[in-house]
Amino acid sequence: MTPPDAPHNRWSDLDRPPLNATALRRGLLRPDALWTSLEVVESTGSTNTDLAGRARAGAVAAGTVLIAEEQTAGRGRLERTWTAPPRSGLFLSVYLEPGDVPVERWGWVPLLAGVAAATGLAKSAGVDTSLKWPNDLLVSVDGEERKAGGILGEFAGDGIVVGMGINVSLRADELPAPTAGSLVLAGAVSTDRETLLRAVLRSLEHWYGAWKETGGDAAASGLQAAYAAGCATLDRTVRAELPGGDALVGEAVAIDGDGRLVLSTEDGLRQPVSAGDIVHLRGVAGGLT
Repeated sequence: MTPPDAPHNRWSDLDRPPLNATALRRGLLRPDALWTSLEVVESTGSTNTDLAGRARAGAVAAGTVLIAEEQTAGRGRLERTWTAPPRSGLFLSVYLEPGDVPVERWGWVPLLAGVAAATGLAKSAGVDTSLKWPNDLLVSVDGEERKAGGILGEFAGDGIVVGMGINVSLRADELPAPTAGSLVLAGAVSTDRETLLRAVLRSLEHWYGAWKETGGDAAASGLQAAYAAGCATLDRTVRAELPGGDALVGEAVAIDGDGRLVLSTEDGLRQPVSAGDIVHLRGVAGGLT
């Protein structure tokens, strides 16, 4: 362990080596690829804030990937903060311009990123990863469902910025909350961040391409079915804590064509939820393999 008063450097924790930006560019940037540029920075407040600012200024190209070894003011949904030790996870944002896809379908992009992250991590880390609606990544740690990552999307410029924060090597004493987890605590067969990152970005490229080719049709592209298959929220009784302070309790029965969570309530009605915090009350978790 590095003494508390030792100077910070990129190799202060040998279990958490720095990312090799050159190798990542070599593996991900191709003439026909979605990704057009890739940058790794040592530390920043938030990759989403940085990339969204560039997009609003017209200073970023579609397909840009921004990765930070450390985020000091990372943002989650509902303006929650996201922090983790340097090099302990994947902290990145991508900028996409769906172009001819109708804007009303762009809300599927963060959900698409969730499917891509879950499938990419399942293959590369060997961890069964599921989705809590709308965009939390869940893993099992000692038989308990834990949040190991989250996804945040925001419109910016002519496109959308999608940020991901994924706990990779966080140890038990580093977890920010009892409900948090990490890939290593879930028994990952690999915690090599470059391997994981390549898998996630290639998966995102695949799903984004399929979705865009169908004009953003989540059903025709297979995205709606894939999300439902990997969603741990479905078939459970949940409480939706809605904007404005209201709450709705019901069984989560479907993901509709707009990406909304459909609840079946006690009075027999089906209510779509487009935004809010979801609390799993009981039921079994689904899995995305």
